[in-house]
Amino acid sequence: MTALRSKENHTLFLLTVGLLAWFVPGAGHFLIKEKKHAIVIFVTIVLTFCAGLYVGSIGVINPVGAKPWYVAQIMNSPIVAALGYVAKNGDYSVFGRPNEIGQIYTSITGLLNLLCIVNAVYLAHLRKTETAGD
Repeated sequence: MTALRSKENHTLFLLTVGLLAWFVPGAGHFLIKEKKHAIVIFVTIVLTFCAGLYVGSIGVINPVGAKPWYVAQIMNSPIVAALGYVAKNGDYSVFGRPNEIGQIYTSITGLLNLLCIVNAVYLAHLRKTETAGD
């Protein structure tokens, strides 16, 4: 019974790390006490995402007309869904090169955050495995 409860706690902890890393870039690393990594991840992802929004406006987040880009962008945080809702209902159209560059920046940050989420969960799993093996 103790092993089952420990496995459930470990799974819950990994899920918490993953969800926290998705809600706030770098928060998963912060939770597993990788504070320097967390700061670098947060600053890099947020500044690059903001640069993409600055170049292309909020109109680059388009859940209706640019679904493949939106799938990558949503990996940043659930806040992107709120921005997509605002952009869909507002007059934030953008065309041409700024649109492309903004979409690329915001999508790349989403995919980068996905890698960071996976890394945080993997590191959390390794640390639990190492402490269990000792």
